[in-house]
Amino acid sequence: MITYSFTNEDTLTNQLYEAIKNDITNGTLKDNEKLPSKRALAKHLNISTITVENAYMQLLSEGYIYSKPRSGYYVAHILHRPKRQTIPLIHEEKKEKMKIDFSSNATSPDHFPFTSWAKVSRYVLTNKQKQLLEPMPSQGLADLREAIALHLLDFKDMAVSPSQIIIGAGTEYLYGLLIQFFGFDVFYGLETPGYATLSHVYEAYHVTSIPLPIDHEGVKMSALYDSPVDILHVTPGHHFPTGITMPINRRVELLSWVNASRYIIEDDYDSEFRMMGKPLPSLFSIDTTDHVIYMNTFTKTLSSTVRVSYMVLPVHLVEAFKKKLSFYNCSVSSFEQEILASFIQEGYFEKHINRMRTIYRRKRNEVLHLFTSHPLSSCSHISEENAGLHFLLTIDCAIDVNHFKEILKNHQIKIKSLSDYGGDPTPTFIINYSSLSLDDLPGAFDVMYDIIKEEQSRSSY
Repeated sequence: MITYSFTNEDTLTNQLYEAIKNDITNGTLKDNEKLPSKRALAKHLNISTITVENAYMQLLSEGYIYSKPRSGYYVAHILHRPKRQTIPLIHEEKKEKMKIDFSSNATSPDHFPFTSWAKVSRYVLTNKQKQLLEPMPSQGLADLREAIALHLLDFKDMAVSPSQIIIGAGTEYLYGLLIQFFGFDVFYGLETPGYATLSHVYEAYHVTSIPLPIDHEGVKMSALYDSPVDILHVTPGHHFPTGITMPINRRVELLSWVNASRYIIEDDYDSEFRMMGKPLPSLFSIDTTDHVIYMNTFTKTLSSTVRVSYMVLPVHLVEAFKKKLSFYNCSVSSFEQEILASFIQEGYFEKHINRMRTIYRRKRNEVLHLFTSHPLSSCSHISEENAGLHFLLTIDCAIDVNHFKEILKNHQIKIKSLSDYGGDPTPTFIINYSSLSLDDLPGAFDVMYDIIKEEQSRSSY
């Protein structure tokens, strides 16, 4: 008689099923061996007959046993009995916790609009139940696209139709759609230094991306004209990582580069947080050729965990894009889209941006004040601090960049340099301040200053 022991961690039916299956697969129960009757096994194991019957039915449906009328259940013949393998325990790599991380663009939980987001969520779940469960267009929900179109008109002076807008779970996903739309045999131009993830996206799709050097105004036009680039990716509002803002003359030059087969992808990822003056007009809004694709995301304005981005296609590409790629379902859930749409329509988004612009401006000023009042400012300087949520810190003397970063890491301080993004190996570092703890900042500046002084002392011998 079969004997098994049971625990309280799983249902009796599943435990019995697994136990018998294991005995069959490892050969303990032989081919065509008769199994105990349901009543006999239930009595022997002190469990219900229904439990045994359910376990037998599952084994029967999967082909581990077979039945004979008025005879009972038998072990099926398995040609190649699978050997049970021990699955190795894979430990996920944990990010090393840093005391201060200048490379992080995370959003503080204190700044996310949880109260208004919860209010909107309750409204949507109560009043839009039918819409939430209806199939959505591949471009994304009409409500959200209409809300974005109105936001772009009010904030960026961009008059676009909701039909031009494509919603996606992150800009990387949208880049993938554009690659599939334009094809794998065209050449993509990338600002260098630039957004490293984008080059990885192009590499994953096995398309050719060409690094293009930049100067203090943006992509060098001579390098662009000398290249075979068909699609150019730029961040004119606030270049990442250098932080430069492209002036109007370079924008006009870029627009004069496009032709019938050339397009520009404008990534406007943090344009809402310009700290001085009015938001600059986008390339899209001053383009008269209809060859600029505008891209933006809510990860900067709301949270890095809100994976909702969108792009605005030129009018003449909309139908061709639908025809080629409308078989894709939108990668953002209708629940999240409806909540975000209402969040924008009810005015909460605009209030949040205004509030965050004030918070970030104040925080940026505090960071700059801490820097200028610290001895570190005597041997380094800050630049490109008037737009976006990061700026540059440049050391005014020769130091080993990698050695500098390694020592900081030993002090639980993480920082990245321009060279990490394809720039020159100069001692210029990116300071993201959106998630910085100001209490820890003077200590970080102390460590930086000590390293520089030690390097200077060593080089003087």
